[in-house]
Amino acid sequence: MPSLFRRKSADLADPATQPVTPAEEEAAEAAHPRGYTPAKGRETPKRPATGRRPAGSTKPLTKEEAKALRRERRAEAAAEFRREGGPRDRGPERLLARNVVDSRRTVGTWFFGGALVVLIGSNQAMPPVIRLASNLLWGALAIGVVIDSVLISRKIKRLVRERFPNTGQRMGSLYLYAIMRAITFRKLRTPQPRVAIGDPV
Repeated sequence: MPSLFRRKSADLADPATQPVTPAEEEAAEAAHPRGYTPAKGRETPKRPATGRRPAGSTKPLTKEEAKALRRERRAEAAAEFRREGGPRDRGPERLLARNVVDSRRTVGTWFFGGALVVLIGSNQAMPPVIRLASNLLWGALAIGVVIDSVLISRKIKRLVRERFPNTGQRMGSLYLYAIMRAITFRKLRTPQPRVAIGDPV
């Protein structure tokens, strides 16, 4: 009768405790689904270090460093917005409207400067001739902006129908977008103009 207290031989040892080669371990990982936990007695394989983010310094930033970092990030965000614009500037139709406006000289760019002259010239302390000239200038600017806006809108409508016949863009919104850009000084327009004055669109 075999002894009940005799230790198992090496041949009868639990296969879960036997050493596993790296090739066998990779084959076993590929055969099991994601999230599989190895059997008890086997060492849990470690993730490869390749592709991991290197451990950076955990030293907290000083107030001056944090302020400089925030200033740098704000400057980068402002430069990106100046270059690319915001969500309302997305889409090929909006790009076409911007190019139409940027490729021509618009009366609207003189509107606010003329409005300032009219405001000063309309003062009651000014002579009647200057006040009359200011009112005439105001009327001429208003008429010029209206005519320019109509011409811009008509050109945008024609080009959009030719190039984007299946567009879902609302034309009224597109006209207003172009008109607001047309009354903005060229250097202050966002996104930055991509075409020069006189370039074909």
